[in-house]
Amino acid sequence: MTKLKELIGRLKDKASQGKAAILSKRATLSLLRATSHDPFTPPTSNHISALLIAGDGSRATASAVMELLMDRLQSTQSSAVALKCLIAVHYVLKRGSFIMRDQLPYRCGGSGGRNYLNLSKFRDRSSPVSWELSSWVRWYAKHVEQLLWASRIVGFFLGVEAQEDSSQGMKAGEERASGLSNGEVLTETEALLAVIEGIGGIPDAASMEGNKVVGEISSMVEEDVIVALSEVLVRVNELRERFGCLSFGEVVELVYVMNRLEKCKEVVEEVVVVAEKQRLLWDAVREVKEKVEKKVFREEEKTMRTQRHRATKSDRFQFPTFFIDSVDLVRFPSARLLL
Repeated sequence: MTKLKELIGRLKDKASQGKAAILSKRATLSLLRATSHDPFTPPTSNHISALLIAGDGSRATASAVMELLMDRLQSTQSSAVALKCLIAVHYVLKRGSFIMRDQLPYRCGGSGGRNYLNLSKFRDRSSPVSWELSSWVRWYAKHVEQLLWASRIVGFFLGVEAQEDSSQGMKAGEERASGLSNGEVLTETEALLAVIEGIGGIPDAASMEGNKVVGEISSMVEEDVIVALSEVLVRVNELRERFGCLSFGEVVELVYVMNRLEKCKEVVEEVVVVAEKQRLLWDAVREVKEKVEKKVFREEEKTMRTQRHRATKSDRFQFPTFFIDSVDLVRFPSARLLL
C-alpha cells in the first residue's frame, strides 16, 4: 500500500511537471521539481537554484514565485512536499535575492503572531514514513516561523550567507548593538534566544536515520543556531559593558534571559557542533550572572543599613536621598562611549 502511494506521488509529479513544461511556466516547473513527493530525497542544488533564479527579477516576479511556493505549502497534504516547500522557504531566506527575501514576512503572515505558516496541526496519515515526517513538518515550520520573527525583531535576515562568516559583520553587529537602548538589546536577545531554545524540541531522528530530507533540514537548522548564538553573544557582551546603567526592571529581565540561556547549553551542545567562538557565550552568561548576584547583594545590604539608620534617627535629620540617587537619572547607551 505504501509503495502504491509513493508511485501515485511520482506519477503526480511527472504529470504536473509535464503540464507546466507544455504551458511554458518556468517558475511553476522549477517549484514542482524542487518539491516532489519523494520522501527520502531533498531538492537538489540545481532545483533550488532554478527556483531562486525564477524569482530573481522585479518585485512582481518575486511576489508571483513566493505566492506559488506558499500556495503549494498551504494546499499540500503530503509531508514530503510540505518539508521541501519549507526547505525552499529556508533557502530563500538564506540565499534568495533581497526582493525575494523581502516577500517572506508578507507571504508568511508577517502582520503578526507566531503561527505564520499554520502548520501546527499538520498530519499526513498516508504511510508510516509520512506520519513520522509530519512531526518534522510541524517542528520545522515552527523553526522557520521563529527565524522570520527574530529577523523581523533584529532588523535583518539571520543566516544570510554574506553575513555568516564575516569578521566585518561581527564588528558591524557590535557597533549596531552599542547604539540600541537597553530595552531594545534585551528584546532582540529574547527573540534570538527563542531560535536557540527551539532546538530542544527537535523530533527524534533515530527512526529517520539515512533520510536525506531530514539530514538536510538538520544541517540548515544547525547553521541557524550557530548564527543565533553568535548574535546573542554580541548582545550579552553589550549588556555586560553597560551593566552599571541598567534599571532594576532591566536587571530582573536580564536575569530571566540569562537563566533561559543556561538551560539551553546542554541541549545545544548535544545537537549542534558549537565552535569556540560560540562557547564564549556561556562564559559571558556566567560572568553577567555573577555581576547580578553581587549587585543584588549590595542592594540588600544598602536596604538593611537604611532601615537600621531610620530606626535610630529621626527622618527629618536624614540627608535627602534624592541627591544621591539622581546620578542614576543620567544613563548612557553603552559604557564604551565613556572611554
